[in-house]
Amino acid sequence: MILARFGRLTGRWQGSYRLTAEPSGPVRVSESSATFTPVEGGLTRIDYTWDFEGTPQEGSLLLGYDQPRQVFTAVWTDSWHMSDKPMVSEGPASSESVDVRGSYAAPPGPDWGWRTVIETAGADSFRMVMHNVSPDGQEYLAVDAEYHRAR
Repeated sequence: MILARFGRLTGRWQGSYRLTAEPSGPVRVSESSATFTPVEGGLTRIDYTWDFEGTPQEGSLLLGYDQPRQVFTAVWTDSWHMSDKPMVSEGPASSESVDVRGSYAAPPGPDWGWRTVIETAGADSFRMVMHNVSPDGQEYLAVDAEYHRAR
């Protein structure tokens, strides 16, 4: 299965979580931890923690692979970014990274997009980057988190 490459990432990770809440706003940096866990049926779950202005936050990303359509699927929740509705995202399969896109309601205007990229270049590090995507397709960096294997 294509998600098998995440097997080498199983375990605990430490890193930094950089949040840009508004395109021209400040970058807020906090320590972060993450755990990669294989899930029955070939799925992978990434659970992570971070901090916003002294308040602990947590998120989870459940990744799967839709073999017939050859796309990654993801279900994402985060205590700060999301309300009570998880976001479902999809993207074409790649052996280099996960790159999925979803959307969320932004009343009273049109829905906005959300792009999540997980780069797994080495066995001892990974990076998770998230962008807000305006209705006209402009991407704005929201999260840039880099992790190294916890010792």
